[in-house]
This record gives sequence, C-alpha cells and structure tokens, in this order.
Amino acid sequence: MSLSTNQDHMRQWRQRILISYSMFYLFVYMGRFNHWPAGPVIREELDFSHVDIGIINACLLWGFAIGDFVHGRFAEAYGYRFWLVTGTLASVVLNWITSFGTNLWTIAIPWGLNGFANATVWSPGIGMLAQWWPRNQRGRVMGLVGVAAGFAMLLLWLVTGWTVGAFGWRAAFRYPPLLMVPAVIALFFMVRDRPSDVGLEDLDQAGLIENAARSNSDLSSQSQSLSPGGSASQDGPLTAYRILFSNWRFMATSQIMGLENVVRYGLTTWAPLYYFEEAGLSIESTALVTIALPVGYLTGPLVSGWISDVLLGGRRSPMIAISAIVSAAALVGLALVPATNIYAGAVLLFIGAFAMSLSMTATLVVDLAGPRYAATASGVLDGHGYLYAGAQAIIFAIVLDMAGAPWQTVFFGMAAARVLSALIAWRVKL
Repeated sequence: MSLSTNQDHMRQWRQRILISYSMFYLFVYMGRFNHWPAGPVIREELDFSHVDIGIINACLLWGFAIGDFVHGRFAEAYGYRFWLVTGTLASVVLNWITSFGTNLWTIAIPWGLNGFANATVWSPGIGMLAQWWPRNQRGRVMGLVGVAAGFAMLLLWLVTGWTVGAFGWRAAFRYPPLLMVPAVIALFFMVRDRPSDVGLEDLDQAGLIENAARSNSDLSSQSQSLSPGGSASQDGPLTAYRILFSNWRFMATSQIMGLENVVRYGLTTWAPLYYFEEAGLSIESTALVTIALPVGYLTGPLVSGWISDVLLGGRRSPMIAISAIVSAAALVGLALVPATNIYAGAVLLFIGAFAMSLSMTATLVVDLAGPRYAATASGVLDGHGYLYAGAQAIIFAIVLDMAGAPWQTVFFGMAAARVLSALIAWRVKL
C-alpha cells in the first residue's frame, strides 16, 4: 500500500472513529445525569432534604470516580470497545433499578453503582481516540468531544425535562436511558481500538511524562515495557499508576480538574433547585432557564481546542487559567443578582458554562501521558474530578440545610474554587 493510500486510509478511519464516538456520547448523559432535571420533583414527592439530594448526587459522582480510577487501565489491557459496551449496557439496567426506589438508600445505592458502570464511557473512549491522533491535533479532537458532551447535556435537559413534566420522575430513569443501547451497539461496529487493528501503523506511544522519565533514567528497569512500539497490556497492573502519580504536573492538573468539577457539577446540581425554590418557577420554566448551562458547555469547546492547538502552539495552561478567571466572575454575578431576575441569571449561567468548557485539562493529561497510558491518565484525572464533585454535593447540601439556604455562599464558594484553579494552572505552565 502506497504512502498516500495509507494516509487516506488513516484519515478515513480517524473521521469515522471521531464521528462515531461523538455521536455515541450524545446519549450517555441520558443514563448519568438524568436525576438533575428530576431533582426538584424527587425532593418534593419524597420529601427529601437538601442533604438527601446531596447524598444521591454524591453516590453517583463517587461511583463514577471509583470507575474512572480502574476502567481506563482495564480498557488498555482488555480493549476499549469491549469495555465501552459492557459498562453502557450495565448503566441502562441500573437506571431501571433506580427508578423503583422508594426512599433515600433504595435510590442512592443503585445510583452509585450506575455511576461506576457509566464511567466506562469516558476514559476508554479517550484512550481509544489517543491511539489515532498526534499531540498537535488532540486539542481540536478533544474540543469536538467537548462539543458532543455539551450537546449531550442539552439533549438530556430537553428530553429528560419533558419526560419528568409529562410522566413523572421515575420515567426519567426508564425511557431516555434506552437510547444508549442502539448508540453503543452502533459504536462497537463502527470503531477499532487502534490503527494496527485495520492494518495501519500505530502512533509513537511516548508521552511527555514518559520522555522525561527516560531522559532522567528514572525508569530504566522499565525501558523495554515503555518502548514506543510496546503495548500497555505488557506492563504490570500498577506500572501506569506509578508513572502518573510520581509526576507532580499530572497530580497538580488532577487537582485542577477536581476544582473544576466543584463548579461544573455544582451548577448543574444546584442551579435547578435554586431557581425552582428561590424564583418560584415551575419545573418546565426551571428547565428553560437552566438550559443556558448545556448551551454554554457545548459552545466553549468549539473554540478552545483551536485556540490551544493553533494560536498557543499546543499550550494548555493559559486556556485553563482564562477559563477559571472568567467563570469565577460569572459566579460572583450569580451570587449578587436576585434569583427572580431570570434573564440575567440565564446569561450568567451561559457565560459560566462557556468559560468552564474553555479549559483544556483533559487534553493536557493526554499530552502528558501519551497514547500508551491515555486511558489510565484520563480516568485518574476524571476520578479526581468526580471525587471533588461528590464532595461539593455533600458540603453545599449541608450548608443549605443548616444555614437556612444561603445560596450566595454556595456561588461564592464555587468562585473561590475557580480562582484556586487559575493559580495552580499558572504554576503547571504547559
């Protein structure tokens, strides 16, 4: 096969895989975050407190975090496609089990297990994408995946919001998640784990962490297993974790992701309740105001990857810092503007979500780890994010219940998390 034919073949497969994964990702939030639009109704019908809602959120998010820490590594060893399909189907089943819950723990426990299962859709997918694109193109690829995630949030808000309003909160856990089944089956037949699976040459597997370790001879005992032509499945089960957890830049970036998720999931958890309770809106009107969040989440990645790859020469830290500063300002605005001013609130929600989606933390860790350990790195990073996200669900719930619902404190706390993210990003400088 000639060089030009190989290049055309690679281009066609890259387009196929990116489009297929992005289309699949449009539906995965139907089985993960469907409790957010349903949250106000669940709280009202079952007489739950803010803490009860926080526990349900935390169980999902911490379940996802545990899954993140292990699914990427398993996918590297046993196959990205296989892990994606298995976890997605398990998530659908656990959604149905959750729908029959009648009290806090009969909802929270299966919902936590669902978080663990649904986590398979992220790190194995990112690991698969990393096999097909070099570093100077990953920002745009991850940007497009971010757009798909934003559209997924928008689709979730529209479909689940309508389902709850028409059929009740239990229907939100039963019918929208079924859309994940044909989506993941189509994905399985459309994608392949790596170029060598279709007769093409695999990319060089070295990442920035790996290259630094080689140059310093820190991993001389692992030189054979870390060679560019090697496979992650040839390593010991803890090799990738040792490499990642010993790199301070990776660990610092993981804390940035955690602080980002305090806000990303803090807003999507509490904004619907805030406008439902403080502005006295109906569930349908609440969904219309807070739809500014998914719209913002889907538009930010349209520009962030291009700016980072083209204008900043592959640098990610400046985008992370800009994201943090702008979103912090929007959160301060939300704290100061009354909930009854729903138009200003919608604008601020959009600005905050748009700025959040400018961040390039997910791309930065793939650059650090390289394709070889991209799935493990993405999973560990995302795991940190969901650990923090689960913590905010509990902490802010306690604040709201114990101190008489001081919503301004919640938004100011989120703004402080964004400022701290900017300071850490400036120190990482990548």
